[in-house]
Amino acid sequence: MNCKKCELYKYRKNPVPGEGRRDAEIMFVGEAPGAREDETGRPFVGAAGKLLTELLEKIGLKREDVYITNVVKCRPPNNRDPTEEEIRACSPYLMKQIQLIKPKIIVALGRHAGKFLFEQAGLKWRSMKAVHGRVFDVMINGIKVKLMATYHPAAALYYPKLRPALEKDFDVLKKTIHSMHEVKKPKTILDYFDKA
Repeated sequence: MNCKKCELYKYRKNPVPGEGRRDAEIMFVGEAPGAREDETGRPFVGAAGKLLTELLEKIGLKREDVYITNVVKCRPPNNRDPTEEEIRACSPYLMKQIQLIKPKIIVALGRHAGKFLFEQAGLKWRSMKAVHGRVFDVMINGIKVKLMATYHPAAALYYPKLRPALEKDFDVLKKTIHSMHEVKKPKTILDYFDKA
């Protein structure tokens, strides 16, 4: 990845395109790589990544089961927030990833990812507090998907009072996954006739 669409290429050691299953049902989208990610070229490998891995394991998933990426693929200097211009320049890569992977669920980690994905889905972004933990049936880039936003794991590390909300949101994710895989069976033979 030799992208020079925005100024961030000047500061990066490694671009961080993302990793995981190419047929993943669940895609996690963060905001931008941090220092450890820039060093390794892998997403979510620092302290926030450790917490994400823990949260996944608590709901019965492994990192290998999902796809993890960011809206912006290069680290902003000093871990500052990505700018609107950087997000706009880099977003075609994320849109292509969504198109190729065709996830059934996209989880936006943090407000920048949340705002961008909500806008792509035609939803109004209010605030993380207002929308976190809610699941929306939307279309993004022609793909029918369930979209959910939650706090970035790094935010829960900086502000431990956010961690219970983050954990609760992952419980919502677990229920959403189960309901997607649940086959509704009639209880008795008579239930078939009630539907007729």
